[in-house]
Amino acid sequence: MAAVQGHLSNGADGADGPDGADTADGDGTPPAFRHAVAGLCAVRPRPEVELSPTPPPRRLAPFSYALEAVVAADTAEDEDQEEELAEGRLILLHDPAGHDSWRGTFRLVTLVHADLEPEMAADPLLPEVCWSWLTGALEARGVSYLRPSGTVTRASSHYFGGIGEREPSTRIEIRASWTPGEPPGAPGRAERLRPERGAGPATEAAGVPDTAAHLAAWCDLLCQIAGLPPAGAAEAGVVSLPQRRGPQPR
Repeated sequence: MAAVQGHLSNGADGADGPDGADTADGDGTPPAFRHAVAGLCAVRPRPEVELSPTPPPRRLAPFSYALEAVVAADTAEDEDQEEELAEGRLILLHDPAGHDSWRGTFRLVTLVHADLEPEMAADPLLPEVCWSWLTGALEARGVSYLRPSGTVTRASSHYFGGIGEREPSTRIEIRASWTPGEPPGAPGRAERLRPERGAGPATEAAGVPDTAAHLAAWCDLLCQIAGLPPAGAAEAGVVSLPQRRGPQPR
């Protein structure tokens, strides 16, 4: 799959800048943010994951960049028809001045959801398991992160009247955010990403997070919640959701 390209959002003035680049231009986008976006654009996920840029929010941080993803696989009934197994959105936020609640200058925000089989949806430990998939995916990729927070929600739907023949369905949703730490060997530590008060904006020397590794971990989470087996050799101790019955044409 080709590398993802998109647009940078400068939340300060609401203008869209050009595609990710290594240096700032007239729009005032910080080099550190451009490097972080370039890391996202360089990722090539496994074939079942389709990544594409999407308009980012403009008010969460001075600078933002967003990707959306769909996990799709051939249906058992028809190899020419694909079934959407999971979808999500990942947003990279950047505040050069630092953010107290982030303990850094970058923050990643995500929304992931997928439909479940009834027997899996009834598991009382499902929320804890899904949250562990997120943190486990980050740890498996060897990336550091700070201040993770979020919610895991499951919602059941029962159908009546003209659509009463449909089977009940349950959807799982993960909303989460975390501060990406600096890659190993980078100058300083993640705890020092936020500049001291009065010291002025953070500079690239403070370190740019390994956004490519964070995106790869996020794609791992999507595949796991979609019920796909791990890529490559089988991994002991990895549990995925069972794939759902019946095709859902895209």
